[in-house]
Amino acid sequence: MIFRINGSGFLPRAVFFLFFSLLFSFFLSSQEDIDENSMEIILNDVIQQLAGRNYALALAQFDKLPPENADSPEIILMRASILNSAGRPAEARQLANRVIAADSNNTEALMILADAAKLQDQVRDRRVFLERIIAIDSGHARALNDLGNLALGNRNLFVAANYFDRALAAEPDNGESMVGRAVVARYNREPRRSEQLLNRAANLYPEWARPFQERARLYRGAGFYSDALEDLDEAKRLEPDNYWIILDRGLVLMDMNRKQDALVEFARAIEIDPDVFLAYVYSAGIKDEFGDYDGAVKDYTVLGKLRPDYYFAFEGIGVIKMKNKQWAEARDAFLDAYRQAPKEYTYALLAAVNWMRAGRQTDPRQFLAQVLRTAPRDTHEYALLRLFHDLRGDVEVASKIESEQNILTKARMLFYLASYYDITGSRTLANRYYLMVQELDASACIEWKLNEWILMERGLGLRAIQ
Repeated sequence: MIFRINGSGFLPRAVFFLFFSLLFSFFLSSQEDIDENSMEIILNDVIQQLAGRNYALALAQFDKLPPENADSPEIILMRASILNSAGRPAEARQLANRVIAADSNNTEALMILADAAKLQDQVRDRRVFLERIIAIDSGHARALNDLGNLALGNRNLFVAANYFDRALAAEPDNGESMVGRAVVARYNREPRRSEQLLNRAANLYPEWARPFQERARLYRGAGFYSDALEDLDEAKRLEPDNYWIILDRGLVLMDMNRKQDALVEFARAIEIDPDVFLAYVYSAGIKDEFGDYDGAVKDYTVLGKLRPDYYFAFEGIGVIKMKNKQWAEARDAFLDAYRQAPKEYTYALLAAVNWMRAGRQTDPRQFLAQVLRTAPRDTHEYALLRLFHDLRGDVEVASKIESEQNILTKARMLFYLASYYDITGSRTLANRYYLMVQELDASACIEWKLNEWILMERGLGLRAIQ
């Protein structure tokens, strides 16, 4: 069984009971200060409060101890560990440092300092504390696992494998070590080894969700979607409020083309943690595909606030606003996208198109002049930006289109030339070029989607250009 004892991870059953056996042993050795019944009450209260993640109440139990007992290294470290779990790392560090001052080789105190550094995003300090631990105790499995995970996060697979292997040599049944090593094997394209390790971890710790989740990722990567979903069902049963399990389940359902079911999972993930951006990405995409444009815009809007650098969110808003002929809002969305991705000149062009539709044809001229200073002169984007800036030069652009061999590039150029004619009042010419875009079947670009909506609205279909 695996028990959560901090906000970010799980510890094996043996470690959990070691924690409380130390506490119980300490109480038993202090009977002159507190009777056995009181000890049992305090012990049960601490366990119950931790199980419910009521950290403040768990910490309050220690206040019932006499000062001479409360100041022992064991109790100080127990309190420090709970403070870390409560998200109070600065206080945890103060207590752990008191123990280190008297015993510089106390690995439990160093582990608490490493955990506090993790909570405070102090990666360098965390690594220093962990390396001090294994210098004292070369077989300290938890420190080795944490160092392995740090290396894994940096995709240093060789170093990560070494740490996990050392942890397994010290503790062959360590679940964190098996799972970490399995992840390394998956990245190294050793699926059989990865599966063997995860099978063993799942068998040893059947109430721990992570082996099932990681095995699902292995199966998903191999295309075994039903097996992946089965493992994620089990992981979800064990941890129904785990954001990443719910997200993974949604991704597998998408792979199985069960997008409506996937949407339910992404909605649940958002409910669990509305400040993590990933679920919004997939939720918005599905809603957009299904025609729930209001829902998609809501997701894209939140996504843009959470991750402004994820410019696809602004793109999504801009496309939908453009469909709804909300030209000014579309312009603003594409301007936001362009600010985040100033080399994506498509966004500058779309901003200009909507700017012109929202007001006068000359309104975006100053903006376009700035963009032209950075656009490479030998590109089709430059020619199109110049067209919208100068409001002339359509013949030259049409000539460039005629000689363009890349289908995607040609379709995009045709769309902007059609838009130019639309804005300048040549609707017949605009329709002609919109139809030429459709003939190319370049569905990979966002202009294709916009083009289809225009043709649908105008009652135009694919036909030979006369």
